[in-house]
Amino acid sequence: HVQLVESGGGSVQVGGSLRLSCVASVDTIGRYCMGWFRQIPDKEREGVAVIMGSLGSTDYADSVKGRFTISQDTAKNTVYLDMNNLNPDDTATYTCAAFQGALAQACFALTVGGPSPGGNNYWGQGTQVTVS
Repeated sequence: HVQLVESGGGSVQVGGSLRLSCVASVDTIGRYCMGWFRQIPDKEREGVAVIMGSLGSTDYADSVKGRFTISQDTAKNTVYLDMNNLNPDDTATYTCAAFQGALAQACFALTVGGPSPGGNNYWGQGTQVTVS
């Protein structure tokens, strides 16, 4: 049973920074498309950033490019999201996800509203980020 456990959310002032972490109970995250998503009530979930493969290819939503960085530590099966220069529009519940068997094109499409790739998809419980 795959579990994704997020941590690192909280409240921060405008212009501040936070680091989110996601620990995945999989064999190795290098074999998955790993992503961070965010959602606020009554709005669609947004793909924020994805990372894929042992080389860690990444892609980002336009709204966070230059401010957020996704990275991974395959030895710890952990994915990180470093968020800088936060603003109130970044307030949301942030959720980590793992997509098994996703092709690169489908993985990167997640940051522009693409559908969840076919195959096994796993989601964390989410962590709240509030910027004020």
